[in-house]
Amino acid sequence: MTDARYLKRTIVKDVISSRNLPEGERNLRIYLPPGYNELLSYPVVYCQDGEQFFNFGRIATTANQLILDEGIEPFIIVGVEVDIANRTAEYAPNGNRHNGYVTFFGDELIPYIESKYPARRERSARILAGDSLGGTVSLHIALAYPDLFDQVISLSGAFYPASRAIVELAPDLSRLSLFMIVGLQETAFKSDSGAIYDFVAINREMKAILEHKGAHIKYSEHNGDHVWGFWQQHIPDALRTFLHAEA
Repeated sequence: MTDARYLKRTIVKDVISSRNLPEGERNLRIYLPPGYNELLSYPVVYCQDGEQFFNFGRIATTANQLILDEGIEPFIIVGVEVDIANRTAEYAPNGNRHNGYVTFFGDELIPYIESKYPARRERSARILAGDSLGGTVSLHIALAYPDLFDQVISLSGAFYPASRAIVELAPDLSRLSLFMIVGLQETAFKSDSGAIYDFVAINREMKAILEHKGAHIKYSEHNGDHVWGFWQQHIPDALRTFLHAEA
């Protein structure tokens, strides 16, 4: 049974204007931690598939549990919503909306959040998180904005050939730290293009490429399929990797 304290969550719906997105705006969901105080400052977790992270990943409930019971330093969560019809175009590096989305994230979203909310502005206080192609675009945002990001949570990242080719061309990546998981049953996933991918194989390959470039990886494989029921189980450990207990 879930502790009632975990369900007392403050989630604000927000809308950001954008010059880089065709719609001109994007919906956000902002989780504010227990005891939120604008005089303080907080790390921020930026989630792709924002609505799903809240509804299916239960990330706000998990955050309350970590903060209230484990003494994890309070943090803000920014869920960036996505129109499923445009998801691959925005998240895949060869998608026709990808560059605009990445630019929106680095040039517009970060300044907006850090001007409106008491978010810390050092790189170590920003964490990117995503599932499947959301993990992919999180990595590409970190590559595009090295001064802003060096921490990525990838839940069954969809590291298709276009992504691997980009990372293989990247210079030293020793600044990067990634939390990566994949499910052992994800061996025949059908992508939006109709191609079948072995996610265990492609995650192992990306791990090897990243480590060769000097990145620091916390990698694990578990029984699980390409579904939120699997990813949800590992969100607490992912957050603990980059957010620490208060002294």
